[in-house]
Amino acid sequence: MPVEPLRGALRDRWRVLGKELSAFGVVGATCFVLDLALFQLLYVHVGAGAVTSKLVATLITMALAFAGHRLWSFSHRARTGLTRESLRFAVVNGVTLGLGLGIVAFVRYPLGQDDAAVLQVANVTAIALGTVVRYLSYRHWVFPALPGPATAADGRTVSAHAG
Repeated sequence: MPVEPLRGALRDRWRVLGKELSAFGVVGATCFVLDLALFQLLYVHVGAGAVTSKLVATLITMALAFAGHRLWSFSHRARTGLTRESLRFAVVNGVTLGLGLGIVAFVRYPLGQDDAAVLQVANVTAIALGTVVRYLSYRHWVFPALPGPATAADGRTVSAHAG
């Protein structure tokens, strides 16, 4: 392959990856802040249990994240059906929710911690671990690459395996 087409293909791949990562980051950051706020509100001000607070906060932010990722982060990828995508999204988030609940429950019950700050650290740790799992799963399983030529962020056609 001549050098210029190779450079163009690599540039397109990096643009697509950059678009995905930046949009994923914005959606994720928005949901992260909302998750923290909801957890704090429910646990500290409403008086819900730590695990219940985490569950409710996660379910609300999961719905917002699905819309953001489907319509923005991975909007250039194949549309394989709302039902298929939402079910797979729910499975991925169910796994990461289980991880989050497990971490919060472990800190709260076996370790006996009930301080909101300590539980919030456990919550942030769970979110960080879940973020890596979610990005990779969304990119490869929930919103797969197009089978044929795809469109780069700037409208140019790129290979189906670009990003």
